Amino acid sequence: MLSDLRYYSQVFDSALSLHEHNCQRHYYCPDCRLLFQSESNLRSHRHSRTHIIASILCPGKGCAKEFINSAALVFHWESGTCPSRITRQHLNRVITEFDKNHVITNPARMIAGGSESPTTMWATSRAWNGHAFECFLCHREHRTPESLNQHFASPAHAQKQFVCPRAYSGCGAEFKTLSALCQHVESERCGVRRFKKQVQDFIGDLTSGMKRLGI
Repeated sequence: MLSDLRYYSQVFDSALSLHEHNCQRHYYCPDCRLLFQSESNLRSHRHSRTHIIASILCPGKGCAKEFINSAALVFHWESGTCPSRITRQHLNRVITEFDKNHVITNPARMIAGGSESPTTMWATSRAWNGHAFECFLCHREHRTPESLNQHFASPAHAQKQFVCPRAYSGCGAEFKTLSALCQHVESERCGVRRFKKQVQDFIGDLTSGMKRLGI
């Protein structure tokens, strides 16, 4: 942000000169006329709703929401808020069937964590430790049983079963959720950015497959 216009007016002849300077020398959005501290921050801004129209329609039954990218769509599914009632666990099972060549999944992790036992756990009176409801896996404390149940349903204790695809010059980084992998790809932080379209097409094929399955 431009913190002191008086200072800049002493250096530049006009606002246009300042604008041109920022375009050439800084991490700067010329449309919004905002400065950013890093290239990644500027990239995130340029890829946000400020500049991108939400045009990816959720294929879920009864859902008409639109999203700006694959990561946002997948997170919508994983959060359990889609009217189709798809959940993160359901999505992971579909991916296991769909990704036969293990482009983005680690088969060993999918087997080890496929059942995702935390989803079958529910907070009971036994979780009460005297002042809070405690997760027996990580000992994190929650004020209500509902909060503990949300913790159980989250990816907090999930396997890192998704990988940045080395087949597409990815870095091999591992992630607990598909949305996290999508965010990584769309952030263009590693070599996979050169094959971003191919990876996005893969995610697009997945969503099309889900639609055909009637999810």
